[in-house]
Amino acid sequence: MIIDTHHHYWNYNPIDFDWIDDDMAAIRRSFLPQDLKSTLKDTGVTGVVSIQARQCMEETDWLLKMAAENEFMKGIVGWLPLASENIDELLAQYSPNKWLKAVRHVVQGEPDPEFILGMDFNRGISQLRNYGLVYDILIFEHQLPNTIRFVDQHPDQQFVLDHNAKPRIKANELEPWAKNIQELAKRENVCCKISGMVTEADFKNWTEAQLQPYLDVVLDAFGPERLLYGSDWPVCLVASEYANWLDLVKRNLARLSADEQQMIFCKNAEKVYQLETQNL
Repeated sequence: MIIDTHHHYWNYNPIDFDWIDDDMAAIRRSFLPQDLKSTLKDTGVTGVVSIQARQCMEETDWLLKMAAENEFMKGIVGWLPLASENIDELLAQYSPNKWLKAVRHVVQGEPDPEFILGMDFNRGISQLRNYGLVYDILIFEHQLPNTIRFVDQHPDQQFVLDHNAKPRIKANELEPWAKNIQELAKRENVCCKISGMVTEADFKNWTEAQLQPYLDVVLDAFGPERLLYGSDWPVCLVASEYANWLDLVKRNLARLSADEQQMIFCKNAEKVYQLETQNL
């Protein structure tokens, strides 16, 4: 049984998705739940957690509506204005929806390097635990030092690090990413998604051997108890077909016991995101 904890949907337009540049032209189209469901056929993936791709309330409402209509969607990571003065009111409004499992902000896109340490943003983060919500951390590797300081302000909040904090795989640089990942992993309230790696490498020339050291670092740092599988579909399609990425992860986890593999592919997702998976 496999749960994909990281992928996106969108109705493509060049304004909201201006980050899809010419090198990513293959994904300049719409991707919806029926497209993912077709992609998952024969992969063994039977449940998913869907992630926001736009920073607006409309996106969260759209994802929640689709989750209610698609049984294989077990939860969503939405967006809420965490720095807003009325965030407590919004959390009270949205948290009763059983499909909302977490929220995320695109911190990697913030021009202010101190954004993640901002007072208003952290005030919003401090409310999430009261409503049983996880926070997904989306950053670049150079933002890890401030992210460690950020996490230390919220020792009781559950965090999930997206895409291994986007190491510089294309440049074959392990440090200082590896050192910072090992430091962050000392915080037991942080889990990490094995996802988004092929798109941090050269889209057309990456190799499995090139990814191996980065996989080894997160496996050593977080252990099978705090890692989750994610595809980053459809973004991954610029560098790898869905099945090829899943097979690569399976090969690299083959060294683990069957129980440890199930933690990464399913059990950790169920626990962290509090998924209702009886029908998987």
